[in-house]
Amino acid sequence: MRTCLLAILFALAAPVAAHAQSADLVLCDRVAADPSDPDKPTDVKGVSEIAAADITTAIKFCKQASASSRRAMFALGRAYAANRQTAEALAAWRKAADKGSSAAMVELGVAYGTGSGVAKDEAQARTLFEKAAQSGNPRGVSNLAALGSAGGGTPADPAQARTLLSKAAETNAEAQYQLGLLLSNGDGGEKDDVAARALFEKAAAQNHPGALERMGAFAQEGRGGPKDKDAAKAYYERAAALGDEDAKKALERLRCPYAIKDKQGRLVTTLCF
Repeated sequence: MRTCLLAILFALAAPVAAHAQSADLVLCDRVAADPSDPDKPTDVKGVSEIAAADITTAIKFCKQASASSRRAMFALGRAYAANRQTAEALAAWRKAADKGSSAAMVELGVAYGTGSGVAKDEAQARTLFEKAAQSGNPRGVSNLAALGSAGGGTPADPAQARTLLSKAAETNAEAQYQLGLLLSNGDGGEKDDVAARALFEKAAAQNHPGALERMGAFAQEGRGGPKDKDAAKAYYERAAALGDEDAKKALERLRCPYAIKDKQGRLVTTLCF
């Protein structure tokens, strides 16, 4: 009888423990998930920056969830970084990277590339970006290209970046945006405004600020599709609402399209409507 009772108690306790662990991860995601983390479920929105008022909460719940979740371990690193605890952030990212978090690899690569909290080591940064890129992380791809074009080490390979981004672009808004930029500029292959516009449109549908701004520009200029000033303005407004500075400037140019300059070519004023 005693054995049966213990079995019943353990059966009842197990779901409660699982629920508590799940709740920690839910709260961690709510205040500290990175929108660009490929590990993030699609129903988790994420935050571009952890709010100051949420840092303590993020550290508490992400730490509790990190034992069984590399995503939480990565988010814990973000929370420590937001709290200016650089050493703790790097330690959390190393643990997450060891578990396969490509987002953590990118953050560590940035640290090594800039010498933030560690000795500057571009070779190590490149290795980390390459690992992240090989797993399909779009930031890994773009950072690897940026590191190569900064003057040191192997030159950037936009053709390889296209290849790496193509797979990630099947589902990831950031990858769609980055690949769209390569196609629209003709970097790493043939220029293709139609394909670029299609990629920007996919990313814009996921509220990617940069893609929304690019869709505004493409609609305004008629690149890769129909010219539509009303649609351009709507795209710019959505991007500006998400904080995109280029979109804000584009809206201002739409509002004040005429510039009056002096004899030296200096701007005197603008005519607005």
